[in-house]
Amino acid sequence: MAEWLYEQGIGEARAALVEGGRILEMWIEPDEPGLRVGAICDAKLIRATDATGRARVTIDGTEADLVAVPPGTSVGRTLRVEVIREALPERGAVKLPRVRVTTAEMAEAPDLRARIVATGIPIRATSHGADPFEDHGWSERMEEAATGIVAHEDAMLRISLTPAMTLIDVDGGGPPAALAIAGARRSGEAIRCFGIAGSIGIDLPTLADKGQRQAAAAALDAVLPQPFERTAVNGFGFLQIVRRRERPSLPERIATDPALAAARALLRRAERAQGRGAVTLSAAPALIAVLEARPVWLIELQRRIGAEARLQANPGLPIFGAHAQRDHV
Repeated sequence: MAEWLYEQGIGEARAALVEGGRILEMWIEPDEPGLRVGAICDAKLIRATDATGRARVTIDGTEADLVAVPPGTSVGRTLRVEVIREALPERGAVKLPRVRVTTAEMAEAPDLRARIVATGIPIRATSHGADPFEDHGWSERMEEAATGIVAHEDAMLRISLTPAMTLIDVDGGGPPAALAIAGARRSGEAIRCFGIAGSIGIDLPTLADKGQRQAAAAALDAVLPQPFERTAVNGFGFLQIVRRRERPSLPERIATDPALAAARALLRRAERAQGRGAVTLSAAPALIAVLEARPVWLIELQRRIGAEARLQANPGLPIFGAHAQRDHV
């Protein structure tokens, strides 16, 4: 039976939809300011419609793109809007949040816990001690999202972020038809697990037979829940998917600031480090700098474990190679 695992971590909330020992979906919501999907607030129009058909508004100092601008709306007017897409990171830039006009009452956006409650699936909240997240492979999935490499016996995926779309390259041995089916299925699982949305391209082996191409597409349809739109698999093995994009995917969140993502993951490990006494967090200098700039996180860690937390910079460690150890095991 499927269930949500949920925990309010230090610096972020986490949720994982699990079933049969596997993670089907994983979500992270950083504890940081920003416009969230579902928020209803007042905005001031600061720029009229441009060539894209969108205008620009400001909400408490944060700019956003306004779609479907009401005719005759003048610059300087206050509008009630709903956030329909959060800010999205891109290489060297950030796509602004997107809003639309509404007549609804002002409201805060639902947080991660509220969103998973709305699914109607049972929720198991976790804290320090037993770690069902790790029992289902949380850290391994996080590493896949960070590296973009998802390896299975039947297919290997390489996930790449580009300004135009997220690309998934399928590689492996064996007959092309079998690899295409396995690759399509594994791609669908990864898209769902990591919350990948927007335009997605999957590069499968070249298949001349139409029936084999249809079988590969059916394998993806079987594991990726609707709604989404897709093309057929063409003769070169390429399949394109479009999913509604409301917030950054997990790979995008990590790629935006790897040191910040790694710091939050390290705090999770430190909170669960076995033993007693002080805990030492050993990490790359860039990661240590992130923690030093956020002393409130270390204070919260010390409160949760009831012991001192020390930082130790180790230039020899990669960003995602940090570890935490208690004084007495």
